[in-house]
Amino acid sequence: MKKIAIIGAGISGLYLSNLFKDNKDYQVSIFEKKNSVKISEGYGIQLSVNCVELLNKIGFNSLTEDEKFNPKKIDFYELKNSKKICDLEISKFNNDHCKYTTLKRSKLLQFLIQGLKNEIIKYNYNIQKIECDPELIKLEFDNGEKITCDYLIISDGVFSKGKSLISSNESNAIYNNSIAIRGNISKENFKNINDENISLFLGSGFHYVVYPLNKDVNYNFIGILKHELTLNEQKSHELFEENFYIEKIKNRLSQKISKMFIEKIQNLKIFPVFVSKKFFKPTNNIFLVGDAFFAFSPSFAQGASQSIEGAYELYESILNNKDFFNKRSKRVKMINNRSNFNQFVFHLSNPLMIFLRNILMKFLSKNKNFLDSYLGKIYKN
Repeated sequence: MKKIAIIGAGISGLYLSNLFKDNKDYQVSIFEKKNSVKISEGYGIQLSVNCVELLNKIGFNSLTEDEKFNPKKIDFYELKNSKKICDLEISKFNNDHCKYTTLKRSKLLQFLIQGLKNEIIKYNYNIQKIECDPELIKLEFDNGEKITCDYLIISDGVFSKGKSLISSNESNAIYNNSIAIRGNISKENFKNINDENISLFLGSGFHYVVYPLNKDVNYNFIGILKHELTLNEQKSHELFEENFYIEKIKNRLSQKISKMFIEKIQNLKIFPVFVSKKFFKPTNNIFLVGDAFFAFSPSFAQGASQSIEGAYELYESILNNKDFFNKRSKRVKMINNRSNFNQFVFHLSNPLMIFLRNILMKFLSKNKNFLDSYLGKIYKN
């Protein structure tokens, strides 16, 4: 029996464990540095059709209609006047069994955890050392415990400690001059939008998205604001939890949207956005998945979907002894390019460029060839 050690109990690590849990040829364990998986937050995620298809392999379709939502379109608006630009029908990529889905991140984590035996996830295991020899991989944790495994899967996020240990900090994520503002906001604050769709508001140096997560009265809110940080601010993760800094960001936001609107955002939290610039290829049966593999800007809503998709590709690669790194890298490059392009287009400030963008969006959002190429290649495997 081959032993698989997974560093990090995030979405990709949990999903991968669900895939391996019933395979008698493999024994899988997750090593999580925290004392639990944080599932209390109610922020939302979007799952494209291909991701839902992969989740259905482990029973995701058992979730009730009250626990998730299936938006039909993405409606695009101008931020400054709330004028609708166009809409894009994402439901065209659905099939009878798999639909574009939004839900709470906590709900997905609960689903992934409940499918695992308690002993699979080992908490309070902070990785300190990784050594490789031709036969086995040796791990050492800060609690003094040492283990060996045949496969090591590093899935501990954008600031991956596991990745830094094997790469000598050569592939650290960098700040991309933007921050994410997350929260919830009541539907009653939006009078003229379709509550069956995702609504995306485009503005100068800022865009935000709202969408239903279920049949609750609240929308998920996420905004991306262009914002420079000093090196010290980038390193101070606690800074973004300080009330004075949150108020500072609110004041900056008030130049984009009204203070009254900002104050109606509940559970508001701020996160600096860090992205990858290059890939790192491990050796000796060590693999990276999720944000540890590559982190891109959140302007294509593919973070969770790619964590799931990458984990499934790795699962098949281990079972069939196929190349994982090159296939995953090629796909991630394509998604990363689209994410960067989206953010550039969403944040235009020149009036002429905005006018031309809006005309082009009206045309492309109804053009089948463009949609099949730009979205279809992402939403369908």
